[in-house]
Amino acid sequence: MMTEKRTLQAVLWDMDGVIVDTYQGHFISWKQALDEVGQAYDEDIFRRTFGMNNRLIMATVFERELEEAFIQKVSDRKEEIFRRDIKGKVQTLPGVLDWLERFKWMDLKQAVASSAPQANIDALLTELKIRDYFQAEAAGATLKGKPNPAVFLLAAELLGVDPRHCLVIEDSIAGVEAAKRAGCQCVAVLTTNQASDLGKADLIVKDLSFLTLDQVNGLFD
Repeated sequence: MMTEKRTLQAVLWDMDGVIVDTYQGHFISWKQALDEVGQAYDEDIFRRTFGMNNRLIMATVFERELEEAFIQKVSDRKEEIFRRDIKGKVQTLPGVLDWLERFKWMDLKQAVASSAPQANIDALLTELKIRDYFQAEAAGATLKGKPNPAVFLLAAELLGVDPRHCLVIEDSIAGVEAAKRAGCQCVAVLTTNQASDLGKADLIVKDLSFLTLDQVNGLFD
C-alpha cells in the first residue's frame, strides 16, 4: 500500500527562543513572581522548563499539586511583569524575517504555535510588527503542555493542513519532542539548548541565518 508523499505545506513557529529572544525576560519575570510567594527559583530550573506552559512549569517548580486559584494568580503576575518589561526591548532573532518572507513567497501557510498565553503572543507580534505573516495563532497556555503535541496539532488544524506536511521550528527540548509526537518535521535552533539536548529534531542549526532552502526541501523529499 502506497503512503502519501510528505510535502511542505505549512510552517509552525514556536515564539519564545525561535522568533524572538525572550530568555532573560521570562527568567526575570518568573523569578520576581515566585520570589513574591516565597518560592526558590534558579536558572537551572528555568532552562529545564523553558518551552512548557505555565501550569507544567509550576508543577515542576513546586513539585506538588497546586490549587487552581494559586496557579492562576502566580501565572498572571508573571505574565504581567513579562509584558510590561518587553516593551521596546525585543527584536527578531537572526534569519527570522528572511524566512518569514521566503515562506510567504513560497506560498506556504504559517502559524504561531506557542506555549504562551494569547496575550503574550499578541504583545510580541505587535512589538515586532510581524502579525501579517501568520494565518493562524495557536496559544498553548490552556492546552496540555509540550511535550504533549496539542499546540502543534491545533495550529495545523487551524491552517487546514495535515501535521505530516508541516515544518515546526523549535528551540526547546519539550518543543522538539512535541513536534515529533505531532508527526511534523522539526528544525531546532540553538538559542536556549545545546545540540546534544535536541537530538530528536530532524535538523539542527545555530540560528535561522544558517538554514538553507536545500535543507528545508531535503526534509520533505
